[in-house]
Amino acid sequence: MQQAKHPNTKIYIAGHRGMVGSAIARRLRNLGYQNIVTRTRQELDLVNQAAVDAFFEAEKPDQVYLAAAKVGGIHANNTYRAQFLYENLMIESNTIHAAWKHGVGKLLFLGSSCIYPKLAAQPLVEDALLTGPLEPTNEPYAIAKIAGIKLCETYRDQYGANFISAMPTNLYGPGDNYDLENSHVLPALLRKIHTAKITGAPSVPLWGTGSPKREFLHVDDLAEGCVHLMDSYDGSQWVNIGTGVDLSIKDLADMICQIVGYDGALDWDTSKPDGTPRKLMDVSRINALGWKASIGLREGIERVYAEVKSTF
Repeated sequence: MQQAKHPNTKIYIAGHRGMVGSAIARRLRNLGYQNIVTRTRQELDLVNQAAVDAFFEAEKPDQVYLAAAKVGGIHANNTYRAQFLYENLMIESNTIHAAWKHGVGKLLFLGSSCIYPKLAAQPLVEDALLTGPLEPTNEPYAIAKIAGIKLCETYRDQYGANFISAMPTNLYGPGDNYDLENSHVLPALLRKIHTAKITGAPSVPLWGTGSPKREFLHVDDLAEGCVHLMDSYDGSQWVNIGTGVDLSIKDLADMICQIVGYDGALDWDTSKPDGTPRKLMDVSRINALGWKASIGLREGIERVYAEVKSTF
């Protein structure tokens, strides 16, 4: 098994309680890293510039994984537009600036596939950034993430800071959100279909036609990819992290029915919107850097379902 390159490296994980941050922490600990620094939101408000500066001055980490963000589903993104833009800009600006000011050796910023234009050609290549309009519903969040990428890029250009950015595709796994009001499609389907099985419901109501195609990456694969980039990539270009494989929402729902053991009907409400027809990442850049996703979708969902079904 792979081991820590430098076990005593002091590593700060911003957002360690979130799905991505907690996966990165798990990965680092499994590799043998022993000097991981974390702070809860109550202990350190990353929106507060003075507090962030004082933290970096006191701790002086060697590496930073910037996984902290204000996140939510379409409804939250569209309703709290100013909040999403302001808080995410402040989190990344404060953290990236303090990391440079206090001599952090390397920083990895986590973006999102929503940075790419709504109508960009598929699969999404890194060079598609800023070539067209964004999806309007989550534009504030996307603009904040684009700003984070550009902060890393410009601090590298002006100051020589070794700050890099990674753009994950749709994620699932431990720590996911299963609230049906604001969860993403995979956890929502898993919960709905499990509930239908337990209650003996003859059918499950689902939105749209099921035809849009989506790519899904297990968060433990993402964490492995992030650590790989931290260890081996010092380039100026941001890097997509995904599987490079997608499937239709209908095929995903059918797969979840098989995993859950539900044999009722799926009742697609075609009067509801489908959303973007396809969102697939081009992962040739990270594959060329020596990393590929290893957790198959069925295997990943089976693992997740075994962990969470008793909590529904």
